[in-house]
Amino acid sequence: MENETEPIRFDTKIVVLLRDDLASWQRLNVTAFLVSGIAARKPETIGEPNEDADGTAYLPMFRQPVLVFEGSKEFMATAHGRALSREIPHSVFTQDLFATGNDRDNRAAVRAVPQAELDLVGLALYGPKNAVDKVLKGAKMHP
Repeated sequence: MENETEPIRFDTKIVVLLRDDLASWQRLNVTAFLVSGIAARKPETIGEPNEDADGTAYLPMFRQPVLVFEGSKEFMATAHGRALSREIPHSVFTQDLFATGNDRDNRAAVRAVPQAELDLVGLALYGPKNAVDKVLKGAKMHP
């Protein structure tokens, strides 16, 4: 039985890494798209639906915090390589996706570029805390 007064601790992390040269609207857009991939493929990350005191139901959200970091274009490539080598589930957002308007075109834009040449502007990762921390070593928390 869960103790309602005990703090909830997680052995996993949900993290977004954004390129440090994005405009504010791009940061928000990229973050929203990236975390949707985690929610879609990792149902254990989703909490219970919300309800207000009047009984109005709301959609569930992640069960744990989402941390947002930033890094340079070069760091994005480094972090991507680390995530791949550690087999950490992650989503990617490339510069090309700002010019598309739907999932089909997004997938085609990513598919058209070799992995080493992806112009990454964002990554979202979900995995064990220590593994995610190693991927992000050197990144700064988003201000």
